[in-house]
Amino acid sequence: MKKLALLLVLTLFFMNISEAQSKRKRKKDQATEVAPTPKKKKSKFKKYSEVITSEAISDDGIFKTHKVGDKYYFEVPNDYLSKDMLLVTRLAKLPSNLGGGYINAGSKTNTRLINWERFQDRILIKEKSSSAVADDSLPINISVRANNYEPTLYAFKIEAFSPDSSASVIDVTKFYSSDVKAISGLPSYMRRQYKVRNLDNNRSFINSVKSFPKNIEVVQDFTFNASEPPSSRSAETISIQVNQSMILLPEEPMQPRLFDPRVGWFTISQVDYSSEELKADRKSYIRRWRLEPKDPAAYARGELVEPVKPIVYYLDPATPENLRSYMKEGIELWQRAFEAAGFKNAILAKDPPTKEEDPDFSPEDIRYSVVRYVASETRNAVGPSVSDPRSGEIIESDIIWYHNHLRSYRNRYMLETGAANPSARTLNTSPEDIGEMMKMVIAHEVGHALGLPHNMSASCAYDVESYRNGAFTQKNGIAATIMDYARYNYIAQPGDTNIRFIRQLGPYDDYAINWGYRVIPNVNSPQDEVKTLHKWIMEKAGDPKYKFGNQGSRFDPTAQTEDISNNSIKASDYGLKNLKYVAENLPKWTSDTTNNYDDLEELYGELLGVWRRYTGHVATHIGGVYENTKTPDQSGVVYTPVSKLQQQQAMQWLHKNAFNSPTWLVDKKILQNIDYAGYTERFRRLQAGHLNNILNFERIGRLIDAEVLSSENYSALNMLRDLRKGIWKEADIASNVTVYRRNLQRAYIDRMVYLMTEDLNPQRSRQYFNVNQSDIRAIVRGELNVLKRKLSGASNAAVNTLTKYHYRDCIERINLVLDPK
Repeated sequence: MKKLALLLVLTLFFMNISEAQSKRKRKKDQATEVAPTPKKKKSKFKKYSEVITSEAISDDGIFKTHKVGDKYYFEVPNDYLSKDMLLVTRLAKLPSNLGGGYINAGSKTNTRLINWERFQDRILIKEKSSSAVADDSLPINISVRANNYEPTLYAFKIEAFSPDSSASVIDVTKFYSSDVKAISGLPSYMRRQYKVRNLDNNRSFINSVKSFPKNIEVVQDFTFNASEPPSSRSAETISIQVNQSMILLPEEPMQPRLFDPRVGWFTISQVDYSSEELKADRKSYIRRWRLEPKDPAAYARGELVEPVKPIVYYLDPATPENLRSYMKEGIELWQRAFEAAGFKNAILAKDPPTKEEDPDFSPEDIRYSVVRYVASETRNAVGPSVSDPRSGEIIESDIIWYHNHLRSYRNRYMLETGAANPSARTLNTSPEDIGEMMKMVIAHEVGHALGLPHNMSASCAYDVESYRNGAFTQKNGIAATIMDYARYNYIAQPGDTNIRFIRQLGPYDDYAINWGYRVIPNVNSPQDEVKTLHKWIMEKAGDPKYKFGNQGSRFDPTAQTEDISNNSIKASDYGLKNLKYVAENLPKWTSDTTNNYDDLEELYGELLGVWRRYTGHVATHIGGVYENTKTPDQSGVVYTPVSKLQQQQAMQWLHKNAFNSPTWLVDKKILQNIDYAGYTERFRRLQAGHLNNILNFERIGRLIDAEVLSSENYSALNMLRDLRKGIWKEADIASNVTVYRRNLQRAYIDRMVYLMTEDLNPQRSRQYFNVNQSDIRAIVRGELNVLKRKLSGASNAAVNTLTKYHYRDCIERINLVLDPK
């Protein structure tokens, strides 16, 4: 038995040994086997040939672009990552009345400074901030970038790389075919106005993509579903064609020129955190084209030199042939001004190239500056431009001319000059006069596109009597610049001879162009130019021909729109004399020759507008303040109240010419042929408009402030007393009150109630003070009490019943505000 047990143990022992040896052998065999090759990880990027196939329609330019089937691709070169570019959105085609008539083919809706950047497997479009800057070498630049983090406008997946790996291939189809708000041709306010619901993808597509050496032009066709479109209401659809321009900005920005408010320029602004000032230094630079002399040595010697790259404007192919010469002349009128800055042939006008000359020419192409001719009933012209936000360099501009604009000029030519100018007494203005008007309008808009804003002080440079002197007007025109709103000589009287009635360029235009465009030698920074620029201003200081008056002023009677001469009160006297002559002859010049009343009605309505302008020029003197922008090294102060005497004269003039019953304007042979009713309401609106303008919180506030400066200044109390005495003069003499005066007197009470109960509108007011705690309501309350006592006696002495009822009604209206309970 023991033997049997021993045999079993030995058997198990040898079996375990054998199994262990077998396991060791298997491990050894496994160790000697070759490990299998792991599978290669699949690339997240496709091969170039898989994306840009043999079917691709390609275009080479700043980026290579490709159309493959329904998809569009860009090759974004590595060398162009982080390069500054502009993304400009323009309307190429649009429905009628979009934006109320002032939006047109060529209007831009967005301008963005962008960079293309790579992040991992994506290419981003980042909008770059230009409003806050700091030198790259300074530590504060880190903070500027951290606190002005730029938004990502779009992120594209990298589909592939170019064969030499120098560019990333991205699919831009969705970017350009979907409703990307950042580059939309339909701004948010229009979406609200027209109740846009969404973009209809089935009716929206990319029209074309073209690449050029420095820009890419993409044309989109977009259709939106909208409940209240501007036209074709029943279709509930807005279709627009949009042009997207992407242009490479200069590697080295143009050296900026610092703005000086004593010379008018459009500007760009930046907050400079690298300034040595003890604050973030806000700097403004003027907007101008980059003009550099071809021959710097000759330029330095004072010779006229052509620029390396002149400013070139092309005419829109849609421009009527008979108007093209006037447009080109208007553009090239500025050559004289550029000669003052040392350049010859600096600005050129060209006809649009033919298809054979330039098959790619498009007015929307940002490479071309174009005078756009717009088929629209809008009466206007504008001169916008696109500029480099880093430096103010103007890259491109489009002058917009609306088809019906000349009708406005024909009408005003008749109304403002017809008394003294026989050639204006017709609806069929001569082609020569029309051409001269158009030439000057184009010149005005080109001035904007060169960087010049309106200068509303330039029309005050000349003495009022000089406008009746033929030799003077032929030489000097009617303002010191084309950039004022001084369109016609409305001062010249019948019998004055050899008068120039239409505006022209003047000495300020030469001065401003020289100041902005002359190359100053041996300067390395904008600050280096300041001394020279200041010197040029000081050489002209005190001469009214070179004064700049901001259009935004609502208080300076020497910086008004549409006025002329250094005495707008006397000028308005002359203007009203002429307007009475025109009103008397208006039927003879219109309906008597056409045998219908359409033109008579149109011109009569505009004649009332001319009357409103002339009288409004005088009203600005009341509470007026002269603004003379200057630096501390110039004598005198910047702001000076209009003298008490002149304000009193203006008040007397208004009582005589604006607030009296306008019997000469109420011409029965006109009114009874153009309307069946509304005769008195026309004049109520006109007179109440001037009255409300005078009884204005800001104006009265300026009069209160003027008393602080001197007790000799016209006071708010004196103004309100003088106004009351003139408006209610019938109550002092027991005279009947005409319907026009009754309307005006009720408008006076309504406005006084407004002053008692309302406040400054913070959305519109520029001068903030606490109305409720000022003198205004105390003075108004006092004036209403005086008036109430006066009317109580006048109502008893009233000559007729209607006047008596009117006075008693006015007393009740006053009671309602003085004692509401």
